[in-house]
Amino acid sequence: MEEQLVRTLADTQLNTEGPRKQAELDLQHAQPNPAFPPALANIARHSSVPIHVRQAALSTLRRFIENNWSGENDDGPAIPIADDVREQIRTVALDLAINCEDDRRIKTAASFVVGKIANVDFPEQWPNLLPTLLGMITTGNDNQLHGALKVLSDLVEESLSDEQFFSMAQDIVKVVYDVALNNNRKPVLRALAVCVLRGCFDLMDTVKDEHPKEVTSFAEETLKGWLPFFLEIIKHQMPGLDPQSNLQPDSWNGLVALKFQVIKCLMRIRVVFSSLLLPHTPVFFQAIWQELSLLEPLYAQLYLENEAQGRLEDSDNLPYTLDFLVLEELDFFNHCLKASPVRKELEAQLNGVAAHESSWLLDISKVATSYSRITLEEQQLWDIDVSLYLAEEQSVSANYTPRTACGDLMIKLGDWLGTKALEGLFAYTKSIFGADVSWRNLEAALYLLNIVLSDFLETHKTISPELSQAYLELVNYAINQNQEPLLRARGYLVAGLLSKCNSIAAGLMDRTIEGITSEESELVQASCIKATELFLTSELEGIQGNAQLQARIVVAMNQWLSTRDLVDLEEADDLLVTLAETLRAAITINKVMAVTGDPAALDLLFLLAKHGSNNWQVTMLICETFEDIVQIMSDATAYQALCEKVLPSLTGAFNVADVTSDSPLVIFAAELMVSLAQYGPEPLPQGFVAATLPKLSKLLMQSNEGEILRPGAEAVKFLLAHDHEQVFNYHDENNRSGLEVCLHIIDRLLGTTIEDNAASEVGGLAAELVEKAGHARLGPFLPQLLQAVANRLASAQAAPFIQSLILVFARLSLVGAHDVVEFLATIQINGQSGLQVVLAKWLENSVNFAGYDEIRQNVIALSKIYSLDDPRVAQTMVKGDMIIPTSDRIVTRSRAKNSMEPTSPYLSPHRLNPADPDQFTIIPAPLKIIKVLIEELLSASGLAGAANAAAAAAAEFADEDDEDDGWEDDPDTIDLTLGSTKNDLMGYLDASNMRHRDDETQQYLTEFFVAAARENIAGFGNWYNSLTEEEKGKLSEMASGQ
Repeated sequence: MEEQLVRTLADTQLNTEGPRKQAELDLQHAQPNPAFPPALANIARHSSVPIHVRQAALSTLRRFIENNWSGENDDGPAIPIADDVREQIRTVALDLAINCEDDRRIKTAASFVVGKIANVDFPEQWPNLLPTLLGMITTGNDNQLHGALKVLSDLVEESLSDEQFFSMAQDIVKVVYDVALNNNRKPVLRALAVCVLRGCFDLMDTVKDEHPKEVTSFAEETLKGWLPFFLEIIKHQMPGLDPQSNLQPDSWNGLVALKFQVIKCLMRIRVVFSSLLLPHTPVFFQAIWQELSLLEPLYAQLYLENEAQGRLEDSDNLPYTLDFLVLEELDFFNHCLKASPVRKELEAQLNGVAAHESSWLLDISKVATSYSRITLEEQQLWDIDVSLYLAEEQSVSANYTPRTACGDLMIKLGDWLGTKALEGLFAYTKSIFGADVSWRNLEAALYLLNIVLSDFLETHKTISPELSQAYLELVNYAINQNQEPLLRARGYLVAGLLSKCNSIAAGLMDRTIEGITSEESELVQASCIKATELFLTSELEGIQGNAQLQARIVVAMNQWLSTRDLVDLEEADDLLVTLAETLRAAITINKVMAVTGDPAALDLLFLLAKHGSNNWQVTMLICETFEDIVQIMSDATAYQALCEKVLPSLTGAFNVADVTSDSPLVIFAAELMVSLAQYGPEPLPQGFVAATLPKLSKLLMQSNEGEILRPGAEAVKFLLAHDHEQVFNYHDENNRSGLEVCLHIIDRLLGTTIEDNAASEVGGLAAELVEKAGHARLGPFLPQLLQAVANRLASAQAAPFIQSLILVFARLSLVGAHDVVEFLATIQINGQSGLQVVLAKWLENSVNFAGYDEIRQNVIALSKIYSLDDPRVAQTMVKGDMIIPTSDRIVTRSRAKNSMEPTSPYLSPHRLNPADPDQFTIIPAPLKIIKVLIEELLSASGLAGAANAAAAAAAEFADEDDEDDGWEDDPDTIDLTLGSTKNDLMGYLDASNMRHRDDETQQYLTEFFVAAARENIAGFGNWYNSLTEEEKGKLSEMASGQ
């Protein structure tokens, strides 16, 4: 079997698809054979077999073990493995992992196999595994040591339980300590030993809450030996680099890997035992600072002057290139800067000293500038793809580099020291401008200003006019460096940002606009486009309403776009976003002129829409901009002119999409059509319905995509809302009236073939049609329509869809609550009364409604149904309050999801759901209405939302204030020192869907409850006695406030 398996394994790596897939099937069919796993192990053991086949054998064996070793397989029944086979595989795999063979690929693959077995067998079936590993680490040669460390690392990371770790912790830490300190061992092996130690700290982190004293005591004792070693490794200087070399020497790899693992381990210690590391932070801070200063020329030679390959890891996943080390050291340096001992020492040196005279502030600015310089790789990439440059500028790139790390460092300095950080940065920047330094240094210094200034603006900090004026001189210098496009680009961007702080910077706006077309470099042109947007959003005097300025910008952007291949532009996401943002800012200057100008900004907006429809950010920006334009041009004359301008483009987009199957373009056009219809006048311009309804009807009758159906249905709803007569008088090519067209649309959207979320706007459309057409026009179609809505409501699950359907009956109840109850009482839905089905769904979901108008309509409708005092409503039983379980069982999401039907002691036993973790009372509908209205009263006051948001925020950040551990922020939380994070946090309440105060709804409900109590409407006194004490308290609080 082994010979056949060798051929099959080799075939699995063929480039030809047919033989490769056949080999994969043959392997799968061979798995039930009892000889399959030992055969794989034997193949891996034979040195005569090619390496790639041995690797394939071990990978196949690992997957087989994952699926079958434990006796359980998620994909089907597990294949049984005999005990003697298990023992054989354990022996072979461990031997391969820790033997003298020097091929790391085999050792690594074997260690993975050992790890998978250990997850199941250790320690019960494999008690000698850990002692064997520890013995081999102590006595083995380098090859054996490598394998043993790799297996131990996997064991610590995945297989050791808390108890097992504690029983062996001292032994594990001691053997890896001995390896790490042994200068005779290869640096990469010492790095692996430190990696194992880091895994030990991860384990300690999981159990320190249960055993804080013991774990902390053990960690403190452990660090006494390790911290001096870490400091020694950090201080160990890298060997020199041949001035002609453009690659990192192989001899560096082990030392870089060791230094990296040391820093990584220190970072982990900071998280797990911050108080133990805190007293040592000043010495580590100084050592890292010195190390970064020494590495700077080496980093420059490899990555600035040459294109050395970076971000490399070895077969053990250990990073070993200098850029990785620099990035990790910058992060640790950043964290040390937040430690109280470091801050106290630095503050003492800064006390009474001007920022430009502080040596350490200037030195940090120098280090940050050095590592913020653009690498040769970045320069070449940005020359090819401007969008990548803009992505970095807008912080939307996931590429975290030393440049971005230095930006974070300066942001933290700015948050700590305020304008002193900027003054120190300026002092250093001023010293290098005009000196004989590379353009990279100048650009990097201005980049750091860009970063800090952006943070200052986001956190509403100010800088002095003198400082901004001084920086403007440097910006002028940068812009005039004709041979350095990246420096010029940075100059324009900083100029735009400075305009938000100092109006003097506005003097550069004209030159920036000219640069869109006059600059030779596309990258500089793109920077000018972005900088123009910064100028326009700076609230400078003379911008708002300046049609001449708007025209210059639109002409420049139109000229720029006319020279580009717009098909290529579709792939340049960040460039598209920059264009859309700048165009939006230009349109805001004068929205009317944006439509009527020549060239019209609106035409450019639609051009971007056509080529940016796949980019959600572009579509959002354009939709919001278009909505602003429509709102300001809503009077009949202006709206007529707007429609003449945009309707051909919108309907044309639908036609193009029909031919090209361009779904994003259809979605885009449908969204814009919603805005156009929503803010139109009443009545709409003659011919508007004839121009739009056929396109919308075709979309709604053919598409199944929610992103098309939702805006399409909403647009038709607004047509009815603004000019129902024009809709009803319209006839399509089949001579169907607009009313019939709408009924067909609603009928399709209510069908079970359309998903809930896709049809979530059909309720609003149906309600609008019923209101506008009335019984007179709808005739027999009205009860059919309402029956269809009720039927679909019974099976609806998605909250927006449920709300949409309920509002059909809610809006009818505003003017005819009795008719609604009468109708629902006469229909049957799945063998139940329509009144029972609809009211149960209505009352269960009311508290989840969204939208002020919708909530208000729902509240009024429910109050009117209650006030009917209809016995049929009183006899309708619905889900009431949850019965709090007496056990301490945790109600998980999955259990809560199973809660599908209400239960009560009053229901017969066969109605109870034993698997349902949540039990509810069953109460009459009028009582439930009162409970819902009390909840809505609290929500309308704004108190419920504020309380919930405050509780959520408190839970979110509870750990931050537990104790003052001497560090500026908690390592496990988002970095709150960043201005952008603070800005996001300030919007926490808005982003949490919090219900804000609604005076109109509150006033209505207050009057309703006062009248209900005074006049005992619908037996309010009896229902009041059935309320909970909390609900009674809410009403009493409301009454006392009158």
